[in-house]
Amino acid sequence: MQRSPLHDHHLALGARMVPFAGWEMPIQYQGIVAEHHAVRQSAGIFDISHMGEFEAEGPGALAWLNGLLTNDISALSVGEGQYTLLLNDEGGVIDDLIVYRPGEERFFLVVNAARIDRDRDWLLAHPAERVTFRDRSAELGAFAVQGPGSRSLWHLVEPGAGGLPGHNRISEPGHITLCGTGYTGEDGFEFFAPVEEIGSWWDRFVAAGATPCGLGARDTLRLEKGYPLNGNDLDERHTPLEAGLGFFVKLDKPGGFIGRDPLVSQKEQGIPTRLSAIRLLDKAPPLRHGYEILAANGSGKVGELSSGSLSPCLGLGIGLAYLPADLSRPGTELLIAIRDKTYPAKVVKKPFV
Repeated sequence: MQRSPLHDHHLALGARMVPFAGWEMPIQYQGIVAEHHAVRQSAGIFDISHMGEFEAEGPGALAWLNGLLTNDISALSVGEGQYTLLLNDEGGVIDDLIVYRPGEERFFLVVNAARIDRDRDWLLAHPAERVTFRDRSAELGAFAVQGPGSRSLWHLVEPGAGGLPGHNRISEPGHITLCGTGYTGEDGFEFFAPVEEIGSWWDRFVAAGATPCGLGARDTLRLEKGYPLNGNDLDERHTPLEAGLGFFVKLDKPGGFIGRDPLVSQKEQGIPTRLSAIRLLDKAPPLRHGYEILAANGSGKVGELSSGSLSPCLGLGIGLAYLPADLSRPGTELLIAIRDKTYPAKVVKKPFV
């Protein structure tokens, strides 16, 4: 079990630690609901040191990455970033990630913790000339500050510093890297620094008023916005078109990308299943991954939840699931099996909140 460079800081704050993607990480401090509302109303801070960071640099880096990722990074100006996906040959999702362009021939990729080895091996299995690739995951620690008060905190911590990067942008003042992306639906930024420096920065933000938040709040926050989680809602069996991420797939970009042809065929033939947002109609036990979804007409199982939780903002259970295309339309009535009972639910538009 790996430990974050912020591990001792979590223990000092009374965090409850759990295994996650091979790491020991905080799931909560004062409580998931309190942490969730802190992000929606002010600012929370999350340890993301378990995530991976890659760099690709050189005259061939743009073409190499563009042939491996679904979005079109040639559209990025220096200082910009975008959400994109790495696919296998069949069009299934190996990982969803963020790629930034801090220099004309230099790219910075932030990848999911559980997929670091898989991503690196896949990239290196498709080598290109005039590209230098580095896995910097062991060198860097990171945290995310999220919420409407996040930018004010930055100026409290660094009153003489310049502004933070805007949405989908990157800046590199000194030894740190700042990215404006986020996964909670709120304003915020990601902070990367060498592992030996990240702890002092974390302490400064906490002292300035950032509420420490764990994986539990991260999950409820992203789920309220309908954002998929790799390993739950995204996997190598489903395509990004099924996951509703077609906006980030540029099928017509010059040169294409690995996994493109199966997506073209799927689009032409009709997408068989869609990742759908489902909300309970009444109060019930919290929804969980793996719960069965039944047709409202009694014809049996039609799917199972890939993600599920109680929405702190709605006070009702919400979840995501791959459903047959004809059952994925908003308004479709369903039943969720929880232990020995079923509870009425319906498909709704994303986001939930």
